Amino acid sequence: MVDQVVALEKAMKRCRRLAEKAAVEQPIDSPSVLAGLMMADLAGAEQEELWVLLCDTRNRLIGKVQVYKGSLNTSMVRIGELFREAIRQNAAGIAVVHNHPSGDPSPSPEDLAVTRAIIEGGDLLDIHVLDHVVIGRGQYVSLRATTQLWA
Repeated sequence: MVDQVVALEKAMKRCRRLAEKAAVEQPIDSPSVLAGLMMADLAGAEQEELWVLLCDTRNRLIGKVQVYKGSLNTSMVRIGELFREAIRQNAAGIAVVHNHPSGDPSPSPEDLAVTRAIIEGGDLLDIHVLDHVVIGRGQYVSLRATTQLWA
């Protein structure tokens, strides 16, 4: 039984790597693409996780970084940490993704406030913020598509 679990975990990791490799060529040009990149990892997570996806000038994925894991309070997110790896890798843009373990992807007032701060930080650093997606169980909400924050 243990061998089967280990084999299944290896197969899942291999599938994720193949999906990520294919995603490198596909630009992140919609919330569904962004959610598709992270849904399998985050939809069933028991703790909140916040990830930053790094993009080149054509919005193709060049890397992803987990910034927080645990009992995340979005008001405690340091905006500078979200951009640290983007600056190191000379990324032209980022997308932010986090999950709600409750399963409800509805953005909280804190999610909206931190998104506003992320957009402002990106403007100052000349790093385009593509979107902030909140993932629940099998669902997601794009803050770019559902708010006026990018207006």
